[in-house]
Amino acid sequence: MSITMNLYYTGVDGNARKFAEEMESTGVAGQIRAEEGNLKYEYYIPLKDPETVLLIDSWEDQEAIDRHHASPMMKKIAELRKKHDLHMTAERYVSDTDGIPQKDREFIRQ
Repeated sequence: MSITMNLYYTGVDGNARKFAEEMESTGVAGQIRAEEGNLKYEYYIPLKDPETVLLIDSWEDQEAIDRHHASPMMKKIAELRKKHDLHMTAERYVSDTDGIPQKDREFIRQ
């Protein structure tokens, strides 16, 4: 059962984008991707809101998230959030252990 967090970082004057770019350019995002149990760590910019950046952060299980939260990475992330004066909202999703139902797969073009 994987767990995915959608984290919305919102700021002003492009600060959310600057935050994501700094996470990438300093290697922090790459280090998180390399952590045991990380499945995905990617930033996206919503078309309707250029002052927000969406982070899709997916982990194998709660234990992997707990290890990540206890890692030195969290201090670096918190410092960058503060530096860029970002506010956050979060959504949490747990994977369906049966996968995508066949009825839903019919609408997915591969």
